[in-house]
Order: sequence, then structure tokens, then C-alpha cells
Amino acid sequence: MSKTKIVSIVMLVVWIALAGFLIYSIKSSIDEAQRIETAEALIIEQLKMIRDAEIAYMTVNGQYTSDWDKLLSFIDTGSFYLTEKSETIITLPYGKDSVVVDIDTLGTVPVVDSLFSKNKWPRFNLQTLAYVPGAEPAIMFEVWADKIYKAGLQVNAIEVRNPRPVDPSREEDSEYNTRKPLRFGSRTSVTTAGNWE
Repeated sequence: MSKTKIVSIVMLVVWIALAGFLIYSIKSSIDEAQRIETAEALIIEQLKMIRDAEIAYMTVNGQYTSDWDKLLSFIDTGSFYLTEKSETIITLPYGKDSVVVDIDTLGTVPVVDSLFSKNKWPRFNLQTLAYVPGAEPAIMFEVWADKIYKAGLQVNAIEVRNPRPVDPSREEDSEYNTRKPLRFGSRTSVTTAGNWE
């Protein structure tokens, strides 16, 4: 066999090996991106459930909670009042109108049935709500709830975040809120928006 044929065969093997390595590298990058996207979708779904629960807790109790036991107990045993509001407009003798508002309490509905129906949240599980889905070892979402001052007023604020991001490019000190670990709310402003929205 001539040197040219040997070099050609060696080069062909090298090219095939490089092509295989390149294909494997691209495929593994795509697979990793899909894994991160799937994992983050589950975390976002869990954060949305927690947000619904915290907003309901705020509606009933007048403040958010950073205590998981209180929040989970509220979801499990708490209830909303069902009310009916009616307004009666009375025309006064001098031409002005007076409005009489009557609010009638019709009953109550459990929080768990109202917020977490199987149609809206098919994967809802009260026992795992506080835990980041797929995290090994298990880790809870970090919850911060307190009052902050805005425009001279004391208002309620909340922030719930994933302390261990699935995506390694998500860093707490990132300039962009969308590149920080998944969260909703803020410690500095009155919002319950998620950084994925």
C-alpha cells in the first residue's frame, strides 16, 4: 500500500471521528437545553401555584406569609367567604343620588377546592408544594414576606425564589432579572410578577 493511500485512510478515519464528536457535542447541548427547559417549566408551574396561594392568604389575612406551615395549613383547612353585593340607588329630593350597598354572606368554600382544582392544576400536591421539583436532595423554595415602604406608605411585599437554579447560567448577581434564579415578587417593589413572564 502506498503512503498516499495510508494517509488518505488515516485522514478519513480522523474526519469520521471528528464528525461523530461534533454530532455528539451538538446533540448533548440540545438534550441539555431540553432538560433545563422541562425542569424549569415544572418549577414555574410550582411557583404559580405558590403565588396563587400567597395572594389568597393575603386576601384573607391582610398580609403575606413566609411560614410554610401557615401557608400549607391555610390551603388545607382555610376557606373563602362567598358574598353577594347589591346596590340600591335612592334619588334624594334635591336631585342628588344616594347609593346604599348591601353585602350578604352566602357561605364559604374551601381554599383547596377554590384555587387548586384538578382542571386548573392537575399536578397539585399539598405535601410537595414547598419543595423545588426535581431537586436532589430535596430543597424548599425560599420565601420572604414583609412590609416595605413605598411612597411613604407601608405595604406588603413578597418574594419566592428557587435557591438552586437548574440552569447554571442563572445567577443571583445578574444584571437582568430574567437571568436570575426563577422567582416571583420582589423585596423592593410591590409586585407578584414572575421573572419568567
